Amino acid sequence: MHADTVSVVIPVFNSAATLPELVRRLERVLAPRGAAFEIIPVNDGSRDRTWEVLRELAAGEPAVRGIDLGRNFGQHNALLCGIRAARMEVIVTLDDDLQNPPEEIPRLLEKLAEGHDVVYGVPRREQHGWWRDGASILTKRILRHVMGVATARHVSAFRAFRTRQRDSFAEYRGPFVSIDVLLSWGTNQFASVGVRHEPRRVGRSNYNLRKLMIHGLNLLTGFSTAPLHLASLVGLCAAVFGFVVLVAVVGRYLIEGSSVPGFPFLASIIALFAGIQMFTLGILGEYLARIYYRMLDRPSYTIRHQVREDG
Repeated sequence: MHADTVSVVIPVFNSAATLPELVRRLERVLAPRGAAFEIIPVNDGSRDRTWEVLRELAAGEPAVRGIDLGRNFGQHNALLCGIRAARMEVIVTLDDDLQNPPEEIPRLLEKLAEGHDVVYGVPRREQHGWWRDGASILTKRILRHVMGVATARHVSAFRAFRTRQRDSFAEYRGPFVSIDVLLSWGTNQFASVGVRHEPRRVGRSNYNLRKLMIHGLNLLTGFSTAPLHLASLVGLCAAVFGFVVLVAVVGRYLIEGSSVPGFPFLASIIALFAGIQMFTLGILGEYLARIYYRMLDRPSYTIRHQVREDG
């Protein structure tokens, strides 16, 4: 049976300590398959010796192709760069911290061979703190809404997909990138498989609560109109409530000849409506900001250096 050729894309940031072992383990897993493979680490503006280490690895390992971005663009932007540079039949993505064991890659490839277009490696037990797990669950719920597929609840950075899937987002040039949403533009054939998730050995995660919240906001306002629908619903409810209050005030005046006493009541109603208006304007502002960024035509990434650019 034909074994698919594989491109492994790795967004790396301050990974000088983990890159050598990661590359060594990847080669130990992929070489025995008998099919061509390449390893594409994308340096996302690291502040340590990551690029120097990457060049040293590429000098001794022909399968390693390094890409150095002009600055830190973010994990998904770096992934997009590596995905577009891949030359093999299947693309595998994983993190640089060794929490995604390279030895689990064959499980993803076997599941992909069953006829799926995208396969996620879902940790049987995640090695994160409770707040990070909670934020991840919330982000995946947002992804499920944006992607429109049930498998979104199993989304992870450890994924394998057919390289042809990138054709559906070949023209995407926006500064806000979500690989999982882009993949859903071309297929709904998603699947998942349970994999090991090892504890972090070096450093700490670059994804904190703030970054996860920003990522969730970008997903909602960059790839979904749900917040606009919510703003419309809130506005409608506020209008109905205001109309009911108006009818009550006028009705009491006509029946009893007096109005509703109490300035605090009126002040609270005014504050309520002002808050709703500000909330709605804030959502509209988020969309306007994204339209503004798209009009600026900012690139998703820029490349400073490449190792073995022509293969």
